[in-house]
Amino acid sequence: MTTRNLDALFHPAAIALVGASNRPGSVGSVIARNLFEAGFDGPILTVNPKERAIRSSLNYAAIADLPIPVDLAVVATPPDAIPGVIAELGAKGCRAAVVITAGFGEGDRAEGKDLRQKMLDAARPHLLRIVGPNCLGVLSTGPRINASFAHLMPKKGDVAFVTQSGAMATAVLDWADARGFGFSHIVSLGDMADVDFGDLLDHLAMDNSTRAILLYVESITDARKFMSAGRIAARTKPVIVIKAGRSAAGAKAALSHTGALAGSDIVYDAAFRRAGMLRVYELRELFEAVTTLSSGLRLKGDRLAILTNGGGAGVLATDALEGTPGRLAALGEATIARLDTVLPATWSRGNPVDIIGDAPGKRYADSLSALLGDPGTDAVLVLNCPTAVADSTEAADAVIDTLRTRPGAPVLTCWLGETAVAEARRRFAARRVPTYETPDEAVRAFIHLAAYRRNQALLMETPPARAFDEPDRGRAREIVRQAVAAGRATLTEFEAKGVLAAYDIPVVATRLAHTPEEAAQVAQEIGRPVALKILSHDITHKTDVGGVRLDLRTGEAVAAAARAMLETVAQRRPDARLDGFTVQEMIHRPEAHELIVGISNDATFGPVILFGEGGVAVEVIADRAVALPPLNRLLAREMIERTHVSRLLAGYRDRAPADMAAIEATLVKISDLLGDIPEISELDINPLLADSAGVIALDARIVAHPATGAGTRHFAIRPYPSRLAGTLALTDGQILRFRPIRPEDEPALVDMVRRSDPQDVRMRFLGALKDFPHLMAARLSQIDYHREMALVALNDLQEIVGAVRIIADPDNEEAEYAIMVRSDQKGRGLGYGLMTEILAYARGQGLKRVFGDVLRENQPMLRVAEDLGFTVRAGSDDPTLVRVDLDL
Repeated sequence: MTTRNLDALFHPAAIALVGASNRPGSVGSVIARNLFEAGFDGPILTVNPKERAIRSSLNYAAIADLPIPVDLAVVATPPDAIPGVIAELGAKGCRAAVVITAGFGEGDRAEGKDLRQKMLDAARPHLLRIVGPNCLGVLSTGPRINASFAHLMPKKGDVAFVTQSGAMATAVLDWADARGFGFSHIVSLGDMADVDFGDLLDHLAMDNSTRAILLYVESITDARKFMSAGRIAARTKPVIVIKAGRSAAGAKAALSHTGALAGSDIVYDAAFRRAGMLRVYELRELFEAVTTLSSGLRLKGDRLAILTNGGGAGVLATDALEGTPGRLAALGEATIARLDTVLPATWSRGNPVDIIGDAPGKRYADSLSALLGDPGTDAVLVLNCPTAVADSTEAADAVIDTLRTRPGAPVLTCWLGETAVAEARRRFAARRVPTYETPDEAVRAFIHLAAYRRNQALLMETPPARAFDEPDRGRAREIVRQAVAAGRATLTEFEAKGVLAAYDIPVVATRLAHTPEEAAQVAQEIGRPVALKILSHDITHKTDVGGVRLDLRTGEAVAAAARAMLETVAQRRPDARLDGFTVQEMIHRPEAHELIVGISNDATFGPVILFGEGGVAVEVIADRAVALPPLNRLLAREMIERTHVSRLLAGYRDRAPADMAAIEATLVKISDLLGDIPEISELDINPLLADSAGVIALDARIVAHPATGAGTRHFAIRPYPSRLAGTLALTDGQILRFRPIRPEDEPALVDMVRRSDPQDVRMRFLGALKDFPHLMAARLSQIDYHREMALVALNDLQEIVGAVRIIADPDNEEAEYAIMVRSDQKGRGLGYGLMTEILAYARGQGLKRVFGDVLRENQPMLRVAEDLGFTVRAGSDDPTLVRVDLDL
């Protein structure tokens, strides 16, 4: 379940309180008071077997006695009684319940978990949704519902707050009340037995009374649902999250460097970023961020200009910017020349722009106008320090007047002080100009805007085309299958490199030797300096046991090193089974950087990909970035840019830049590998050498386990479904290839629409379409394979000549379809073939119904629909449309 019946939480016709009480101070009494005093305009019914009335309202002894159906129930009875209560409520037609009571498995108590399951089993036949148990409750200001034991009712606002912690909810309520901050809804999720973050993100994304969503997260229960819902919500409104438990230990039992480096918090960070959310780290920062993002300001980049009447304040702001993703804007010569005409000769002539302590309002206005016109500036922070020779309120009015002619201009303000600047802050707030008390708060707000812009851009930016061929999946799968069938979790280095080679990741040629003498013979055949490594299924890190020798130049040296290695390894790992050696040519690339690329499994989000600086000290350096698969080149590039080593890869002094396209491609190939062979649980390429000539993997390690049958279901984001690729035979005998759409297909999709007759475009989009803007094309090509599927047909020139898609509802009950065939390809059965494939996919997903709206004049589409078994009936109120339905 996801959004089904959640409307009963926020818009019930009637509410029942089961466990109401008149006993002062009891939970049942506090909830009764809150419900009756909040102002809800529907019936509120109470249930208590021992009371005649609750707060002067007629009470009922049992749920069965309730005279009318209720949509929402608040339950505050002892835990043992709750499964029965839920069953009775469901039988009465109740659609949602908020279970306040604790005692359902907190602390892993078996009896509580059993009770929790009984509660869920009681709700399931009635599709009754449960918030909690062990929660504070639900508050909704629009319908005036306070179904909680909170100490106050929030002011009405347009921000929703969803939290796992009831204590955090009350703290936030108190903080917000003192500042006049309002909410649309506050939901305490408690133990999330049923309703979780994903459910509420889906609901709140479509809630017109909510303009921004705040989350307080301790853990995620269903990562894929969270990511799908989060990405949808974040595309429509700001989603800001604070995550508790940042210091949680990482993967303790990891066999790879990647597992040790990819701790849980960095993975949460990657997940929030990938979903387009903004993560903050302090409660105060949470509200700063929502205030800033709700202001409507949007940035184009991360370059900040600072305008101040005090040099010290400008320095503080500059210091706060240091070490953040933001940077000081470099003012253009034309901007400096313009400022020269309006500022005293003693102004700073640089950024920060110090306009001197006696600056009147006009000087602020003239300077701000100049900075807003600077092409190298993305936002302006205006600072003011109160002085005896200038009026801070006048300066504020000058800023406000300047912004009247530039609505939406990216301007943040910070008037330092308290009494002297109170009126200025009030005026800023009244006109929704973001204002902050200190320079560091203001700079942090700018960073929030910049980070949010970057995360949103990643959701919609078109990645570069894939510049490499499809991998040899069969070869790679067979290598992994043989190792797993032999009962080995860890592949040998030789096998691991074979898997990488199948995905066209360059590897150093590696040969096997069983004895020191055979290793010497192999080295002589290579004829160049070699690296010698121990070969053992039991040894993970070969250097730790003396299992690596480098730059051996003769066969004699190799043989001697091999014998010494056997002795050393036997001393340090007497339990290890030794299978021989690997011999490989030494790679001399003196300007190459040592990188690490890896795969690990996170307990919550499943497989993750890691990139960073490699080498033997990789855990000590700990320069890494983590991302959730699947990756494209754009996501790979952003991942690389989050590491310190990326600055070295860009080149410096006389050292040429590394081949960034080759590094990006390696990350994308590893992502593809992970989706194609889910048996792989850990992987290290360390080091991956990278320089201007490309990349090459010197060492590799892969850990694999038998397939569980779940395939890629444990991925937080469903990977690219390559298994859905196939061919279509058209009526003229031509064979076309089809496959799921990729984000990189946007240009080809645009080209298909551009080359189609305007009438056909109108049929597809149910209206005239003068152009095909990037945002629309990105939404059609960058899809969530968990809830959507789009198949594209390609000709021999790799042009898209047809596309079909379905979009399922959050409950995976029904899906809407849409299809388009390029005008010059019509009449050959392509549309029918694509529809057949997408309907087969829909059946495989368990969908119950597929429907579509078709223009009444689109007779070819209606004939195809009828041939496929669709029922044609009247559609919406629009007489030009008909609805076609297929019961699956």
